[in-house]
Amino acid sequence: MKSFLVNAALAATLVTNAVEAAMKKPIVFNNAGQSLHGNLYLPDSYQEGDRLPGVVVTGAWTTVKEQMPATYAAALADRGYAALVFDFRGWGESPDAAPYLEHPQRKIEDIHAAVNHMLTRPEIDPAHIAGLGICASAGYMSDTALQNSAVKSVALVAPWLHNPAIVEQVYGGSEGVTQLLEAGRTAEQADAPVIIEAASTTNENALMYKAPYYTEADRGFIPEYDNKFNVASWEPWLTYDAISTADALQTPTLLVHSDAAAIPQGAKEYARRMGDNATTLWLDDVTQFDFYDREDAVETAVDAAVEHFRRTLR
Repeated sequence: MKSFLVNAALAATLVTNAVEAAMKKPIVFNNAGQSLHGNLYLPDSYQEGDRLPGVVVTGAWTTVKEQMPATYAAALADRGYAALVFDFRGWGESPDAAPYLEHPQRKIEDIHAAVNHMLTRPEIDPAHIAGLGICASAGYMSDTALQNSAVKSVALVAPWLHNPAIVEQVYGGSEGVTQLLEAGRTAEQADAPVIIEAASTTNENALMYKAPYYTEADRGFIPEYDNKFNVASWEPWLTYDAISTADALQTPTLLVHSDAAAIPQGAKEYARRMGDNATTLWLDDVTQFDFYDREDAVETAVDAAVEHFRRTLR
């Protein structure tokens, strides 16, 4: 495992124009009989016939393609990549009979479909495809790379990588986890989906109460955000061991994180178990939400991902 530490006094400027800086093509592809809607970001200089290295970009839990995935995809396009973002089944522009499910296996299947769609795109060199997963989808992206040989390189930004021990630390011990599992199982048996607010500054029963980014209109609280959470998500989410893939994953993987961000212990354990296949970059005093849209944090993470892709997509 190769590790780097960046110590810098970082300004708190938010990314405001990155999403508009690249060419964007709306696309639709299918998985499990459902249409998944996405956007393909390309460099402004792109010419028809060019075949670029491609990156599938996925975001934090409950989010849609126009949030932090678009920020990272546009930044990658500015650096010469074709970057695909999309709405998972049941989120954003990809409706499904089971809406707003944070279900790892379902989302992994959707990422597989996105990767396979990239293999067919005339803009993309199918021999040079990578994945970039942010926060919760870091685990999903790693699982996809483990199962899909088309993914040649992986970058994980602010990765939320939990296992049973970390789940108990985060969700109130065994008693808290048990209560959430019971709520999830009850919701799963209900006649209609049990939906709660995902983020709120006033509703204490929301999934994320007074959480930055998600509740701020100039950041993640955008019109496209569903701001919903299906309570039936609890069992698949809490029982998902995102660290377990580290033992088998051979795909070169970069982890960009900070001790000031969420569950850094998960990323450290993941990198330790991956050994020489992992490279880590630790930023000083960058929070989880900073990674989503703070300009310096995003630029540093994207630059590191691009350097990683250049070395490993050969």
